[in-house]
Amino acid sequence: MDVHSKENEMLVLLEKLVNIDSGSYYKKGVDQVGKELIPFFIELGYDIQKVKQHDLGDHVIIQHPERKQSSILIVAHMDTVFEEGTANDRPFSIKDGRAFGPGVIDMKASLVTVIYALRYLKESGSSAYKDVEIILNSDEEIGSLTSREIIEKEAIGKSYALIMEPARRDGSLVTERRGSGRFTIEVHGKAAHSGIEPEKGRSAIEELAHKIVKLHELNDHEHGVSVNVGIIEGGDAVNTVSAMAIGHIDVRVSTPEQAEEMEHKIEEVCASSDVSGTEIELTGDMRRPPMLKNKKIEDLFNIVKKVGEDLGIEIKDTKTGGGSDASFTSAMGIPTIDGLGPIGGNAHSSKEYLVISSLTERTLLLAKVIERLMNDKYEKTN
Repeated sequence: MDVHSKENEMLVLLEKLVNIDSGSYYKKGVDQVGKELIPFFIELGYDIQKVKQHDLGDHVIIQHPERKQSSILIVAHMDTVFEEGTANDRPFSIKDGRAFGPGVIDMKASLVTVIYALRYLKESGSSAYKDVEIILNSDEEIGSLTSREIIEKEAIGKSYALIMEPARRDGSLVTERRGSGRFTIEVHGKAAHSGIEPEKGRSAIEELAHKIVKLHELNDHEHGVSVNVGIIEGGDAVNTVSAMAIGHIDVRVSTPEQAEEMEHKIEEVCASSDVSGTEIELTGDMRRPPMLKNKKIEDLFNIVKKVGEDLGIEIKDTKTGGGSDASFTSAMGIPTIDGLGPIGGNAHSSKEYLVISSLTERTLLLAKVIERLMNDKYEKTN
């Protein structure tokens, strides 16, 4: 099989996937993406297990029946950040060597490359495709709330984890990520007319404002810690002392120690009120541990780099502040590489794009990496 000759075929599948709305909270659409993908894996001889979800899309676990314990775990997500109707408003399109559309690079192009990489291995006579387990999860964009447990369970005993987030704009893979957390502060005050009897009110917005200032004082960018209250809600009318205010907090850290420390500090900030008569409710936690570049990850990256050299591709690595499922497998001590998808940019925006030439290039890279890892494993055990 010549992967490069399959570009048009791959683009046809990609167009179909991009034109399906599959925002994390749109179960019908995410399940439809899974429905489109499953037949390809069945055709390759894999067994399919659906992990049903009530409100979110079903997760899909894919394994070959000849391997009770595969060596490689591949993780790719089917959900996007876009609301229902986005695909209709700006469907899949191609212009100047780039493909556009909601989720085209994060990460529907990666879903296509996984299928064609495994197809390439099978059709070229390599049994390496059998030694792979694939998880297609439905909630990565909202922190893998229900799929984390599945990923960590299936990762036990694996020799490697390959995470299919897109490559960076310059083609770099990801070997290091910051950990992340999400918290919500809900402040309850007492409403009153701000003109007639303001003294009877207890402003939830004023209390939230105090908390926002204190939370932002926790920032330590020099050491890789960032705290951002990115969304606030509150108030019923401009002439009413607010009875309710809500703040949504994003936290990023660089080390496990920082993650634990930030949880304690946020709890301390919210432990007492600055505005008398208001009450505070804090929910949330640190959702993803940081992915730290250790020797295992560096060794795996060097294998990928060598495979790239054999294909005439210069492979570089980088670190990023964004989160992914790579954090879970790397925290378990499993050699993990992220960013193995195609090249693109502007993810989560209306200008999201895929560099079309990278679709087949990164498909072949993925296939050859899988094959190389299996060959190395065979040589070590013989």
